[in-house]
Amino acid sequence: MLYYFQIFYGAIITETTVSNIHPTDPRLAEVLNFPLVQGLFGRRSRRFGFGMEIPGGPLAYKSQHEPMPLSDLERALLVTAATGVTGWNFGIPFTINESDRLSNYSLRLTGRTIPSAATICTTELFFTDDTGIFLTRTRELTPERLREFESSDDVTRMIGISLAATIQLSNERLYLPPEPPHFDEHNIWNSNRPGSTLFMPVGDVGEQLLALLAMYVTNGYTLYDDYSGRPGGNLEPFIRTGVIDDTPQMRFALSHIEQVAYSTVAMELALICQNIVLMMQAIGLGGWMYSGIYPYSALGAFADEGIKGLGFRFSSREDWPYPNPLGLDGYYESVCPPYVADMREAAHKLAERKFGSGGTYDPATGGPFLHNSEIKASARPYTQAQIDCIGEMAQHIYSTYGRFPARYPTILLRIYAQAHHLELEFYDKFFGPGSYLQAHAEHMERWHATP
Repeated sequence: MLYYFQIFYGAIITETTVSNIHPTDPRLAEVLNFPLVQGLFGRRSRRFGFGMEIPGGPLAYKSQHEPMPLSDLERALLVTAATGVTGWNFGIPFTINESDRLSNYSLRLTGRTIPSAATICTTELFFTDDTGIFLTRTRELTPERLREFESSDDVTRMIGISLAATIQLSNERLYLPPEPPHFDEHNIWNSNRPGSTLFMPVGDVGEQLLALLAMYVTNGYTLYDDYSGRPGGNLEPFIRTGVIDDTPQMRFALSHIEQVAYSTVAMELALICQNIVLMMQAIGLGGWMYSGIYPYSALGAFADEGIKGLGFRFSSREDWPYPNPLGLDGYYESVCPPYVADMREAAHKLAERKFGSGGTYDPATGGPFLHNSEIKASARPYTQAQIDCIGEMAQHIYSTYGRFPARYPTILLRIYAQAHHLELEFYDKFFGPGSYLQAHAEHMERWHATP
């Protein structure tokens, strides 16, 4: 497999980075042999890293070390743990409404280190450190194997896949003023500090909702807009022709499906951070997962005040309490205006993404099955009437509320993970034995000793 390494603004992610990582590296062996139970039961939020200071209170302490950034290998392992490609996703094997066919629910079949509801897989990973801001995009990658990791020799190849999918967006660390509302008060002293690496997983609630709408339509359900107390669009033509069923038991509430879309994306983001934190334990790094950075600041809602954040596009309205993030132009765009003309076009794009040339269910594309072409060909494409119905429901939401979803952010950033080198002396002074793992105790000697 060929991997193309992209260099932007002097990115340090290059082919040389991967060529310097060898499966026989003893540090990799330690990580690969690290017991899962140690990571699970030994995980703690270890917030005090090199270069930090608690200025007052009973735990007042100033670091004895200068800030120390993660090495290329340390960072690469965390990125790969977050959203690394692990092989083919098995998809949804069966649904009673398509009992003689392969279920057509899945939007993507790229298996990654995280699960995804109905294999919609909208999430990607942003991160920042002293060298800049980066984006790792793995959701659209095509696996080469059913299982990418089968032996320890495969770890460098998996790292290479993640690094090849990483681009640099800026050569400066993400900057936010160290004060509220950009940081919660208890995170100002240690969050996004020099030497640390801050991971920011982002999910597309808009795409999640559109894919869920499609699932409901193909099962014959009718959308009811319980926010406004009326049908979710001009659905009578679709009810009359039998595309959907408007009997009471076949109606689903807009509030319900939006909550499902939001919560399933949020779970995915949390699992990305949990993967990162577990890998920190194996490497022996400090850090934690938290929500104490204002997501609108990080995404870029204060750009007109000179706080660029990640540079996302927003829409706003006087009656909205917050602006609505829509996407990062050219890099991570949701399926709503201005990236499509309207939500009817979005429905067509969803159908093309699944059933068009090169799409998820195209028999000519790869997949997890022994008889891949035959099994994929059995998935039923959306009819034109179903596409029109999905588009009508989605357009109703957008036209009525000026956004998609109606009451949740289109793009979700809510939880973060930070990694840094752990100040052992702080924990020895205030916490004593058991406050960190053997991997932490031996980290500097094993990972950074001068030859």
